Amino acid sequence: MIDAALDGPADFAGRRAAARRLVAAKPAPEGVARALAGEAPGLFGAAPPPPPQAGRAAASVPRGFLDLAEVAIRHRDPERFALLYRLLWRLTHGEAGLLQVATDPEVIRAQAMAKAVRRDAHKLHAFLRFRMLETESGTRYIAWFEPDHHILEAETGFFIRRFAGMRWSILTPEASAHWDGEAVRMGPGGRRADAPAEDAQEVLWRAYYAHIFNPARLKPAAMRAEMPKKYWRNLPEAQDIARLMAEAPRRVAEMVERGATPAAARRQRAVVADVEAAMPDLFSQDPAQALAALRAEVLADRGPLAVQATQAVFGEGPIGAALLFVGEQPGDEEDIAGRPFVGPAGRMFNRALEEAGVPREEAYVTNAVKHFKFTPTGRRRLHQTPDAGDITHYRPFLRREVEIVAPRLVVSLGATALRALVGKATAISKVRGEVIRTEDGQPLFPTVHPSYLLRLPDAESKAREYARFVADLKAAWREVQ
Repeated sequence: MIDAALDGPADFAGRRAAARRLVAAKPAPEGVARALAGEAPGLFGAAPPPPPQAGRAAASVPRGFLDLAEVAIRHRDPERFALLYRLLWRLTHGEAGLLQVATDPEVIRAQAMAKAVRRDAHKLHAFLRFRMLETESGTRYIAWFEPDHHILEAETGFFIRRFAGMRWSILTPEASAHWDGEAVRMGPGGRRADAPAEDAQEVLWRAYYAHIFNPARLKPAAMRAEMPKKYWRNLPEAQDIARLMAEAPRRVAEMVERGATPAAARRQRAVVADVEAAMPDLFSQDPAQALAALRAEVLADRGPLAVQATQAVFGEGPIGAALLFVGEQPGDEEDIAGRPFVGPAGRMFNRALEEAGVPREEAYVTNAVKHFKFTPTGRRRLHQTPDAGDITHYRPFLRREVEIVAPRLVVSLGATALRALVGKATAISKVRGEVIRTEDGQPLFPTVHPSYLLRLPDAESKAREYARFVADLKAAWREVQ
């Protein structure tokens, strides 16, 4: 086994040099899998690869691979190094046109990683807000941001070009960047408390935002998709969104009365409908109050499944939880207790969480369908899988619940949860263990439901799949650390 030492999680130059030495030394990908598997012991500070054989030329790869790798290496997936080395190996061992094979699973995965990194960089550019701080050495501008991937160092150039005349610092949980007007210095990560909560210029910024807010073009769903609530805590203008949305119908009506065209009148009606359906509690600055209101709404739901069920079962856990787990529906014991994940599958889930090192009390758990769907057979109630109509009925509740809790990562447990979150039937086998995005932009990590493990026919397969499930939970937990 060969180790490859890198300086950090997004050390592209180091990875490129190490990869050249590895290819020249001719080890197959399985011979370096441990070294390039991610931030595991031995990756940083391990012994370097052996020197290339004398007389062997450096590997030549397409420019497109270098461009792809330079972005994908910033992804948080600990398997990114191994994936990129496998692609490099294939490109230099008979598959020169690999990147043009649009159906290749490894090419698809690398491109998806790069796409996620670019999206994260876009969010950094759009939603970073500097706040002014007076220090002994003069004025400095401080910003706090929580990126999904290792993007800070690569994106400092954008802020240098845009704010070259300011002295600024960008703080993230894992790293920080500091610009003094001449050079940028990278430092350790910080805390939200290290950045100012507000400054005197926010009044001007909020006034500007309110001035450019066009009520006739308000699209709440698109707004939530483009600006997920996880970013609101750092945006001064976020505290005005609820008011601006509430005022939108009146303002548009006034515009129409002043002499609008028929098209404007139609837009006005559409805006009113959108705002009424936009779930105002979602924009409340008090998430606990919003979640309580949603819970009351779910408990009062009289949908088709509520007729037989004992009660609706709402989610539980802390607001702002790093991980939010979504299961299928309450089972028999959950239906009676009124709490999620307390039956046989829930007990297996809790055991797996403990083995994965995920604190159960720090996670939020809920279900895609809020009532127990079953077939009565005498004294027993047999679980019945929710259909597309059931999922559609409860999906608005689930989306609101996720946005109010605002987790860093949602973990879908089983096919029903995955369908509810992505909006269509999706094979778990195609996306299991990968971070994908919901249509709202929420990072999502799909895996199986623990009840699947209970249904396996023999002890050997149960042990194997249980270990794989625990590994999935560990991977999800690493994503939010």
